[in-house]
Amino acid sequence: MSEPSGYPHGTPSWCDLGTPDLPAALRFYTGLFGWDAGEPEAGGYTMFSLAGRPVAAAAPQMQSQLEQGVAPAWTTYVTVDDVDEVAGRVEGLGGTLLSPPFDVLDAGRMAVVTDPSGAPLALWQARGHPGAGVVNEPGSMCWNELTTREPDRAASFFEGLLGWEVDRKGEGPGDYREFRRAGESVSVAGCMSMVGPEWPDWLPSHWMVYFAVEDTDAAAGRAVELGGTVSVPPTDIEPGRFAVLGDPQGAVFSVLALAPHLQAS
Repeated sequence: MSEPSGYPHGTPSWCDLGTPDLPAALRFYTGLFGWDAGEPEAGGYTMFSLAGRPVAAAAPQMQSQLEQGVAPAWTTYVTVDDVDEVAGRVEGLGGTLLSPPFDVLDAGRMAVVTDPSGAPLALWQARGHPGAGVVNEPGSMCWNELTTREPDRAASFFEGLLGWEVDRKGEGPGDYREFRRAGESVSVAGCMSMVGPEWPDWLPSHWMVYFAVEDTDAAAGRAVELGGTVSVPPTDIEPGRFAVLGDPQGAVFSVLALAPHLQAS
């Protein structure tokens, strides 16, 4: 397995799910990915593991979120060296600080922000919990992608906030960008422009979490068997074959059977 020993500044490192029905979510994801669910921790926070390595987590949504009608969703975490310093620059760059920095027991320190297009993202300064113990292997996180109606503003924001460099791949409906840490050639995240009739007006800017699978078609079929949905059916793209799925509570995520040359990266 690809087992990171740690994550440099500006690297997506973790993801977790906020859900209105934690027991149902645990049944769905353990059934879909073969994850093991640990014992609930503070606030019901429950770790998923794969072969003994942490891969993701799920937690009940707060009552205030339920009352406000906040949709269940997966959250992407990006590791930073100093969360207080980075969070202190968010608003000056045009973003919003949803949750100022706070300690998460002895696991780390975090903040929740949005870029100018409104997509939530967590900043993570690791202490006891560095992040996912497995990546780019079936059943683990393999990509994180900002889907936004304002790609130019979002790209400028992350250039200033995290020092990401932007590699633009196309224009118009084919506008796709990849984010890289300064001076490096390997991309750490993507940015898709929400342009065209296939994007409904009600869909807000958001971060999509991708999980690697061995067989995208089988994973999509299994998700339906478990009560989930398929928003985008299995489709071939450059990195492999992907699909967009939803769990029974409505949280959306993607699965991707990575092309062979990417499976051990």
